Amino acid sequence: MIDFTDEQIERYSRHIILPEVGGQGQQKMLEAKVLLLGAGGLGSPAAYYLAAAGIGNLGIIDFDRVDLSNLQRQIIHSTKRIGMLKTESAKKTIQDLNPDVKVTLYNEKLDSKNIMKLIDEYDYIVDGSDNFPTRYLVNDACVITGKTIIHGSIYRFEGQVTVFKPGDGPCYRCLYPEPPPPGMAPNCQEGGVLGVLAGVIGNLQVVEVLKLVLGIGKPLIGGLLIYDALNTEFRKLKLRKDVDCPVCGESPTIKELVDYEEFCGLPR
Repeated sequence: MIDFTDEQIERYSRHIILPEVGGQGQQKMLEAKVLLLGAGGLGSPAAYYLAAAGIGNLGIIDFDRVDLSNLQRQIIHSTKRIGMLKTESAKKTIQDLNPDVKVTLYNEKLDSKNIMKLIDEYDYIVDGSDNFPTRYLVNDACVITGKTIIHGSIYRFEGQVTVFKPGDGPCYRCLYPEPPPPGMAPNCQEGGVLGVLAGVIGNLQVVEVLKLVLGIGKPLIGGLLIYDALNTEFRKLKLRKDVDCPVCGESPTIKELVDYEEFCGLPR
């Protein structure tokens, strides 16, 4: 039997009256465990709306501090918190919004030595990273452990969202077998980004998380949603699993984590 407090019934009432959610679905959300990779452009709106929805257990990985240049898009932080660890700033905002949410902070850089331990207790991984070594690292670790990734990326006026669920669809390496040469794919700091685009893509990632937790709708497994802000266009591309993929293919050659900086052509 579901035992909500009167405050919870009022807080989540708009969810509970949805037939696709109801009390059982809200309970699933309160019990769900979601890990956010980054409390930056994508992690900020994602963390905010996951907390608002009642995702009861949020982990946040980030070792950076709030900078004035972040505030154009990283809405979970504030001017008064410049210099504060992003994880601590995010936790304060989440606790003010929804005290039901347990927030666990990891003030460290994600690498091949700690990733397996960090993702172990979480059901879903929301990838808001902005560099190729981390994306390949997260992909390979999640394929090996069977964890589902809700992937998002933004650059200038365009964003992408997809879901990588091991066994049910392609992985990141199926989509991008090789990283681009160093310098060919600048990040947001180098190329710029429309601030509000982070909100659009981050919230689309949250939609995918909620569908997966609730078991409703059609998650973006095997599909890549592309948003073009300048032309107000959404395109959905079908992704195919690569049978020769070195990590999720029929005869995988990658069975443990590798040196991802070297793989991406970067100095160690």
